[in-house]
Amino acid sequence: MYLVESKGGAIGCMLLALFFLGTWPAVLTLLERRGRLPQHTYLDYSITNFLAAVIIAFTFGEIGKGTHDQPNFLTQLAQDNWQSVMFAMAGGVVLSIGNLSTQYAFALVGLSVTEVITSSITVVIGTTLNYFLDDRINKAEILFPGVGCFLVAVCLGSAVHSSNTADNSAKLKDSLREGNIVKPKDIESGSNSAEKLKAGSADFLIELEKTRAIKVFGKSTLIGLSITFFAGICFSLFSPAFNLATNDQWHTLKNGVPHLNVYTAFFYFSVSCFVIGIILNIIFLYHPVLNLPKSSLKAYFRDWNGRGWALLAGFLCGFGNGLQFMGGQAAGYAAADAVQALPLVSTFWGIVLFGEYRRSSRRTYMLLGSMLFMFIVAVVVLMASSGHRKQ
Repeated sequence: MYLVESKGGAIGCMLLALFFLGTWPAVLTLLERRGRLPQHTYLDYSITNFLAAVIIAFTFGEIGKGTHDQPNFLTQLAQDNWQSVMFAMAGGVVLSIGNLSTQYAFALVGLSVTEVITSSITVVIGTTLNYFLDDRINKAEILFPGVGCFLVAVCLGSAVHSSNTADNSAKLKDSLREGNIVKPKDIESGSNSAEKLKAGSADFLIELEKTRAIKVFGKSTLIGLSITFFAGICFSLFSPAFNLATNDQWHTLKNGVPHLNVYTAFFYFSVSCFVIGIILNIIFLYHPVLNLPKSSLKAYFRDWNGRGWALLAGFLCGFGNGLQFMGGQAAGYAAADAVQALPLVSTFWGIVLFGEYRRSSRRTYMLLGSMLFMFIVAVVVLMASSGHRKQ
């Protein structure tokens, strides 16, 4: 079994996890904007997300010869460690529900703001819980100022969303006044596709509404924000649950039974994540939410449009979570929560791929720059707080 034993290795895992976990939401957002049903996308995503955990377990989890205190993956499957397994699977349940919720929040609230709010809730609640579960191995005088930086960034992120919403409303009003709105016949003929229109313009926003799967015009922002806050609470619980699964701080295991290694815990974690994701999305195929059209398993199997991207998103999320847990096992899960600065990556993709904040006001740009700066400070501070777990 391979273990990350150095602080540098742990930080390397966190940085890779930061990139992977900040990229997969952009892929799902891209597919939704192209009109693919989120139920279809999440079913594909769930398959490769679980496959990533299997690959990690049978490679890193089986490297070298295991010992009694640190058994390999396959050895642990037969041991009496069901208490820790339950903690790992509970973490998978809340993560799956949180990821599923954010898929809808991305459309209603926006990629960048959704990630900012969910990440900040995760840091404030989850990092605090992990700090005490980890027997305070992280430097509190550094860790909690980092948490404060996330709170400041969340306030700035909310201000960015408010300012950008006002900008978009002004664009639409100006276009209505000038009579420049794209006509329905132009949209249907394909002469004005979203790709050809200028990102951030009123015409672009209306064309996007025509092509996307989740229609957002006329929907209350309260619905989107409620889904986002709910997802943030789910995310804040999965890392502490995984921490309990691998370190048994509550002493639920029998004497002589070794703790779950990170790979075994991640496997069980991903099993429950996969099962919940499949069950809920099959239900949503036949009983969709947010006025989405009904679908079926037959329609899902026939839908190959964008399937490769959805499968890629699952791999990115699966390997991202695995790397986060590998780094957390070495440096402390509170410090590993620095990957919750993933809005840095998601905002980059949002601007480059989707034209978020294009043609916005100077006020919006200033707020956006300030938010990104605070996230950079936050991730540096949280990584600096990392300690080293005693084996």
